[in-house]
Amino acid sequence: MSMAMPRTAKGSKTQARLLQAAEDLFAECGFHEASIVKITEKAGVALGTFYNYFESKLEVFNIVVEDLNRRVRHAMSEASAKHSNRLDAERAGFVAFFKFTAEHPALYRIIRQAEFVSPEALKNHYTRIVDGYQQALESARSKGEIGDVDTQVAAWSLMGIGELIGMRWVLWEDSGEVPEHILDEMMKFIRRAMAPTTGNSSE
Repeated sequence: MSMAMPRTAKGSKTQARLLQAAEDLFAECGFHEASIVKITEKAGVALGTFYNYFESKLEVFNIVVEDLNRRVRHAMSEASAKHSNRLDAERAGFVAFFKFTAEHPALYRIIRQAEFVSPEALKNHYTRIVDGYQQALESARSKGEIGDVDTQVAAWSLMGIGELIGMRWVLWEDSGEVPEHILDEMMKFIRRAMAPTTGNSSE
């Protein structure tokens, strides 16, 4: 879903306030409790202003999911791009993901709601992450940086590892980061699964 861009700077700021208010409320009290009235009150705008930018609460929810997806992918790809070797890039990408999760716990809370509120938004969120992952893995495989793995299966598996490790040690512990020894063990597991030879399978 593409969000229509306002024609003025003032309109852009109002739209941004509405989106931030919606993100906060969806995370705090859930989609069904986050009424349009509450969203506009939190954004500090009149109720009717909402409809100048969005058709419905569902549209706002979908845009919030898309925006969170864009931001987390950007954080991960930016961190990964600093490393030439894929396995080093994986670690950097995970660290960036965990940092983003700590700073934006709404990512977990809102994405999990999407399963019931907007299944298509949920599907798009994960497939966009996997598509980028798979392309990077195919490039690494062609260079011999990882083994002869099925890149689609590997991409989904890596995403699952990151999401659950982040949930366990960032979200549940409320620590703001994954402990270094946990990150080391996670990467040891990944290296063994993806290394091009058994001789390079351990850290």
